[in-house]
Amino acid sequence: MKSGRPVVLEEEKREKVIRLRTKEFDPGMPPPFKLAEIRAAIPKHCWVKNPWRSMSYVGRDVAIVFGLVAAAAYVNCWIVWPLYWAAQGTMFWALFVLGHDCGHGSFSDCHKLNNVVGHLLHSSILVPYHGWRISHRTHHQNHGNVDKDESWHPLSESVYRSLDKTTRNLRFTYPFPMIAFPFYLWRRSPGKSGSHFNPESDLFGQNDRIDVITSTACWMAMAALLAGLTLIMGPLQMFKLYAIPYLIFVMWLDLVTYLLTMDMMKSFLEWSYLRGGLTTVDRDYGWINNIHHDIGTHVIHHSSTNTTLQSSEATEAAKPVLGKYYREPEKSAPLPFHLLGILFKSLRRDHYVSDSGEVLYYEKDSEL
Repeated sequence: MKSGRPVVLEEEKREKVIRLRTKEFDPGMPPPFKLAEIRAAIPKHCWVKNPWRSMSYVGRDVAIVFGLVAAAAYVNCWIVWPLYWAAQGTMFWALFVLGHDCGHGSFSDCHKLNNVVGHLLHSSILVPYHGWRISHRTHHQNHGNVDKDESWHPLSESVYRSLDKTTRNLRFTYPFPMIAFPFYLWRRSPGKSGSHFNPESDLFGQNDRIDVITSTACWMAMAALLAGLTLIMGPLQMFKLYAIPYLIFVMWLDLVTYLLTMDMMKSFLEWSYLRGGLTTVDRDYGWINNIHHDIGTHVIHHSSTNTTLQSSEATEAAKPVLGKYYREPEKSAPLPFHLLGILFKSLRRDHYVSDSGEVLYYEKDSEL
């Protein structure tokens, strides 16, 4: 009897540890599933790219954009203009999401169609299609990697401390983080160099040169068109019809990107594509979900970019595999004002990650 007692104690101890682990889930632990298991759970039809369906979204969104322009110009009343700005800025953001899907190749199986539609959509809202597409590909390949991620990537403490106080304050003081995208296109993020318009930037490889030049030329053509329209219609009218909606679009883009990619746990010593992707979070945007093509389903998007246009169904199918590694987003009212509270909390709290450690969490700069 005595010889068996230690075994019983060890079994009891092991069962207690298992119970504690089950109760106190640690998202920093390596997941017990593989990327292939997530993808296998997604219904086969979610992988099918339907160009007619994709083009129907483009037709719908473009028709709404021109309809809003015509209505606002016809009514031309200051009571209506703020409504127009909010609606049109949101539609510019919807156009960006469709161009985003073109860049991922989830829009259709036709490479030429993806590039043509992507250029038309992104150039119309002053985004260099290929330049952004390539840097966004880098983001997906390295999400949560402190050294290699793009856009709203986690800053290491050493990089953060190297920034001057003004830059630190601007990065985390509203509304400046919500108008960062144009600056990112020209200068990238703190600690990185290069431009999305320059084919010689270290963002790109030698094989990307023609693509980047093409997209920059399309961007310049759109800028010239806007300049011409300004001469014809007048600066004030173009400011109302295009400039303010563009600013609203930028704020949408930065808000969504920030909230989908910024979370307390951001990187691992033993980084992997799967673990990096699981640090992203989904968000619910209420009525806006359908307008911006369910871009809030971001976890599954970082597991399989080819399901972008059917991400909601793919997410539901993958939840049993993801288990507690999937965090249900807070349900939104018809308009997602609750996200502003999450944004402000993060701006006050999530400033940098340590230069060392196995699992890195955002830390707060008490001097901000």
